[in-house]
Amino acid sequence: MTRPWFEADWPAPPGVRALSTLRGDARSGVSKAPYGCFNLGDHVGDDPAAVAENRRRLRVAAALSSEPVWLSQVHGIEVADLDSPVARGPADAAIARGPGKVCAILTADCLPVVFATASGDTVAAAHAGWRGLAAGVIEATVRAMGVPPGSLVAWLGPAIGPEQFEVGSEVRDAFLEGDPQAGEAFEPNARGRFMADLGVLARRRLQGLGVRRIYGGGECTFSQADRYYSHRRDGITGRQATLIWREG
Repeated sequence: MTRPWFEADWPAPPGVRALSTLRGDARSGVSKAPYGCFNLGDHVGDDPAAVAENRRRLRVAAALSSEPVWLSQVHGIEVADLDSPVARGPADAAIARGPGKVCAILTADCLPVVFATASGDTVAAAHAGWRGLAAGVIEATVRAMGVPPGSLVAWLGPAIGPEQFEVGSEVRDAFLEGDPQAGEAFEPNARGRFMADLGVLARRRLQGLGVRRIYGGGECTFSQADRYYSHRRDGITGRQATLIWREG
């Protein structure tokens, strides 16, 4: 089977692994158009059996010790504690301290962000589309980790790039309200709208908290149709996943 994922390129703490999946091909996944081939989202209209098989193949290919915890994402700021026995509701981030618990974020243009403490004893993942970023999902995730932000390392996964992400003035205003300098992430275009840079916005939020070691970014989901799903580009489409976990 073709490996339908790549490891995060960052100085991961000992025992921590993070990866992002690709849309794959017929050798790696079983989903049919318009979800072909390695769709991992079970909420987009794909055949549930195909999604289940793709998820099974991911567990095998990546040597996961357990099934990833697939959140019900709603573009909010709730953080699921995977070590807690309390039933989970909708959430857009997850933290885990115990080894083998796999945090997972599904995306098709939104920005996935993973975190780890320098010691590697706590990991987290956040779904950071513009709504979540503006509402504070990164801040909520760092807060839930319960450690000094300066002790964290973060990696930004694939997301729609600034050359493709056109937004209205209401999106820009939502960020300027909390950060007057966030305007650097928005470039006016000829249509009276703005091209937004999710990576810059995320880095500003992280740096504002005191997170200094930030890696990744720059992989555009929209412009690489052979590698990634993109909702903005295709409408009905699949979802790739970004995972982080502690081995043990």
